[in-house]
Amino acid sequence: MTIEDHSDIWHAPDGWPIRRARVPARQSPRGSLLFLAGRGDHMEKYAETMHHWTEQGWRVDSFDWRGQGGSGRFARDSTVGHVEDFGCWLDDLQAYCADWQASHPGPHVAVAHSMGGHLALHALAQRRVELNAAVLIAPMLGIAAGGIPRPLAVALAGFACSLGHAERSLWRSRRTTPQLMTAMRTMLTHSPERFEQEARLRRERPELVLDAPSWGWMRAAYRSIALLEKPGYLEGVTTPMLILATKGDRLVPAPAIARMARRLPHARVHFYGRGVAHEILREVDSVRDDALARIASFFDDHAPAGQEAVQRA
Repeated sequence: MTIEDHSDIWHAPDGWPIRRARVPARQSPRGSLLFLAGRGDHMEKYAETMHHWTEQGWRVDSFDWRGQGGSGRFARDSTVGHVEDFGCWLDDLQAYCADWQASHPGPHVAVAHSMGGHLALHALAQRRVELNAAVLIAPMLGIAAGGIPRPLAVALAGFACSLGHAERSLWRSRRTTPQLMTAMRTMLTHSPERFEQEARLRRERPELVLDAPSWGWMRAAYRSIALLEKPGYLEGVTTPMLILATKGDRLVPAPAIARMARRLPHARVHFYGRGVAHEILREVDSVRDDALARIASFFDDHAPAGQEAVQRA
């Protein structure tokens, strides 16, 4: 069975079609797990890991963020990852979780990668979502903008948007730039098999592919990061949390994750070394298996089978 076999369309409160998947557990259910992917991702990219969790007894849900994957696009050029404000994604996450928790038994947990981790943290901080436990994988709590100082990157994004370039891509498409494809490989994973799996999906399912972010996305991302940095914003998060990150991340600065993590009173953090790339759950088997074992142990401790669901505020 493929992710496509379990997918359908869920409509957000404003009517926007969101492509989702609901994959049943392959053994006696121990709870419900929501997987939130990163910028530019789609559910098929993480099918291997989603099926791993179903074998552990989790009912696994996931969805393509509004504006990417199979959920429709914002920009006139559908290959550009554009958004004006991250708030629309938080609205979708809040509404989706309300439906998911009402229809799926607890405990309710989430695993969120990169931009998905960024959004999950906002949702928990704002009490839009209540979970028994959460795992953030290389959460986007900062942006490695090619060495450009953050104040300059913020100014450049604002200036480009002021000139009417909000929907313009930050760089050329990976589809037409083989050198960029090679560079992205070293940033994402050291597993040739998993990188080729994504490349094959790009060839076979072009309608799911998203390339570079827009200047508007960049402006919105920096604004959203600034909100996370406000004093007191993260300190009230009570959800038990595991953060897995890597010192070798060339997309999200490890120091930014470490700074944010220190402000989370119920967070446990593990950093992999410089030989591990951004997509920890798609890394070589030794890294991926270690991460999955840490996640399983964390959920056994903080969301054991039979635990009642957290009551939503």
